[in-house]
Amino acid sequence: MSAKPDDPPKRAFNQHKNNVPDFEESPLGRSEYVTALAHFYRAEMYRSMVWRTRLDTSTNWAIISTLAILTTSLNNPSYATESLLLGMFVNVVFLVIEARRFRFFDVWRARVRMMEENFYGGILRRDQTSIDKEWGRQVADDLLCPRFHLTRIQAFRARLMRNFRFIFALFLIAWIGHRIAPGAPDKFLSGLHVFPVWVPDVLVGILYLSLILIAIFTPKAPTPEESYWPHPDHPGEDISSLDV
Repeated sequence: MSAKPDDPPKRAFNQHKNNVPDFEESPLGRSEYVTALAHFYRAEMYRSMVWRTRLDTSTNWAIISTLAILTTSLNNPSYATESLLLGMFVNVVFLVIEARRFRFFDVWRARVRMMEENFYGGILRRDQTSIDKEWGRQVADDLLCPRFHLTRIQAFRARLMRNFRFIFALFLIAWIGHRIAPGAPDKFLSGLHVFPVWVPDVLVGILYLSLILIAIFTPKAPTPEESYWPHPDHPGEDISSLDV
């Protein structure tokens, strides 16, 4: 049979429950704060490492495909034009993928850097004065309303200047060499009588001009040591939400 409301065990349980303080109303001790922050730091560091590994993966894809395409174009000069064009635009796709991954990586990296600069750095210096007095509130706001700290074009430029500029430079050298001293008649162009022979050169020119304009006129992405919240009162309002 079920216990009645006035049974002694039921009354003792209710009395014990009423005497337990509410967690939200009880003050947080320093040891509890440090413990929670240490676990939070480990979690954010792990997530940043995972996304950093994904960045390396997309870079490896680009390098492997570049080597394969350049090898194919050298072994088959008759199809070098289409091979090099394919390689250039395939690497654009890889660059877009890596830029998106870099935006996610930058979110976790920003939080890690905030804690390292304002909490762990002070502990190691024996000086608990934080560089940014509002860093805790800024990280909390970023947790409650997660947003990217970089625009898509900023992330695109960052990865272009970091890794992919060397890949595209290599393709450009191979393209110029193929145009100056072709190893064999170009079957790709001879099969497309409806297109002028300068169409591939125009496509390559548009691609590289676009990359150069992005590299010159796109604002540089902030370094990890800089603040990722340029407007602390309204962090990230000018950038899209974190689409996880």
